[in-house]
Amino acid sequence: MHLSGNPTPTQRELDILKILWAEGECTVRQVYEAIRDDAPIVQNTVQAMLRTMEDKGLVKHRTVGRAFVYRPTSKKDRTIKQMVGKLLDSAFDGSVDQLVQSLFALRAPSSDELDRLQALIRSQKHKKRSQK
Repeated sequence: MHLSGNPTPTQRELDILKILWAEGECTVRQVYEAIRDDAPIVQNTVQAMLRTMEDKGLVKHRTVGRAFVYRPTSKKDRTIKQMVGKLLDSAFDGSVDQLVQSLFALRAPSSDELDRLQALIRSQKHKKRSQK
């Protein structure tokens, strides 16, 4: 059963997706071994979560022998953009400056992060000028 639309992963599902993005694909056991030190979880729970994630369209599997090997259905950057877009629309009514202001209130960026942000702003301004 694949649900329509683009589901937003829960925090635990996102933890599993991060493992799959890093590895490319994993068995249930490999995911369990990667996540068990950070989360009190049993292998059967990981297996159930992966089945649920497959129902939601977040992962797909192939069978190798008796093992299911899972892989993400979407790239990391696409999933993150989708999640941030939903947050931007739902919490900030599409206001990018309010989102950034909230991020700065939460945690001050490092000097390197500020440099990268300034470069992003310059790039966006350049794109806007070239579109005119």
